[in-house]
Amino acid sequence: MNIVIADERADPLSTGASDEGGLLTLAAMVLDGESFPSSTEVTVTMVDPHRIAELNRDHLGKTGPTDVLSFPIEDLTPGTAPALSPGDPPLLIGDVVICPALVAERASDHGVGFDDEMALMVVHGLLHLLGYDHQADEEAEHMESVERRYLAAVGRARR
Repeated sequence: MNIVIADERADPLSTGASDEGGLLTLAAMVLDGESFPSSTEVTVTMVDPHRIAELNRDHLGKTGPTDVLSFPIEDLTPGTAPALSPGDPPLLIGDVVICPALVAERASDHGVGFDDEMALMVVHGLLHLLGYDHQADEEAEHMESVERRYLAAVGRARR
């Protein structure tokens, strides 16, 4: 897996930092657990509230910042990894953008640790790239159960 974690915040330490290695391990575990090939590529980018609000407005037509956004490249079906042939180019699945400042607020609001909430955002964002959604109740229940499974595997709680 080629997983890149980038930090575009002006002051990355101002809103807490999570264990980058742990986030990489978690992301790889999700992709492997969903049977994605080792050539899968994804970027997880940390941004400030202003930048995520711009992305939210420009791409989703929504006002204000949010904790996580996903920008899939492929139209994937949950639980089904695309088949690749030898010699195929890497599978680019998209980008996850996270706002640690909002993650810290949500963690505080829900009485969970920042690292638990950050892990949830990584898993949640990746699952969206893999075709999972939560618009309908049944979809939401399924997505949340998958989130809980991956988070539990690394000792993290889902609020």
